[in-house]
Amino acid sequence: MSALEWFAHKPLGGGIFWIQERFYESGNRANIWLVRGSQRDVVIDAGLGLRSLPDYLRAAGLLAPADDAEPRPLLAVATHVHFDHSGGLQHFEEVAVHRAEAAALLRGDNYEAVTWLSDSEVARPPRPGWRARHFRVPPVRPSRLLQEGDEISLGDRQLTVMHMPGHSRGSICLHDKERKILFSGDVVYDGSMIDWLPYSKISDYVASCHRLLELVDSGLVEKVLPGHFNIFGAERLYRLASNYISQAGLCHKVSTCAMKSIASIALRITNPRVTS
Repeated sequence: MSALEWFAHKPLGGGIFWIQERFYESGNRANIWLVRGSQRDVVIDAGLGLRSLPDYLRAAGLLAPADDAEPRPLLAVATHVHFDHSGGLQHFEEVAVHRAEAAALLRGDNYEAVTWLSDSEVARPPRPGWRARHFRVPPVRPSRLLQEGDEISLGDRQLTVMHMPGHSRGSICLHDKERKILFSGDVVYDGSMIDWLPYSKISDYVASCHRLLELVDSGLVEKVLPGHFNIFGAERLYRLASNYISQAGLCHKVSTCAMKSIASIALRITNPRVTS
């Protein structure tokens, strides 16, 4: 199967494209965002990597040439290193990730990447003989380490890094302040917020949700482009963040601790070669 078959995209206007892996039919299927700028293009998250995303972008004509007819620089930014977002980073020359998860990406740590993929989730295998049990996120050397407050310049637009741990220790959002757009990764999406994975931390998640509320209260976000599911607005963002804060009490912490233990054991069984 070619990359052109594996992916599909939808233009959203303003130089933003929504890309998905067509045959990965799972709630874990991550949204991929292409943001085009006057001097640089940025891909936010990269999917599983079963087919080359850069090949797709070129074949679909989504990488507009610069003034000298050469493609603009292309940077892949991982909102975090979980497998459904980071598997495709291997196909990019320039990769950026928060420094808290850089070591995990560099060593191909599939325990921290929470790699968990089944054949039933892939409607059409990318090549003959492919099996989900062989899937791993390969080691990738980041070319840029990100931290809170960093600016990623695309020329005519700037994306500000917001370190928002909780779902994972290196989770980030990218904020386009001028256009009031938040690329939220898995910090928040229109679904249950997962805080029971290795390196998830409820207290960090609560703090991150308070930051999300501040963004809404300050009028700095009008549209959220999340890591999963559909786009939503500021009102829904406020409700999702405030609901998490209100529910993060003792009972939630106890049940989450139990789920985290089970998830940790399962991941160590399926990824035995990784030490963490």
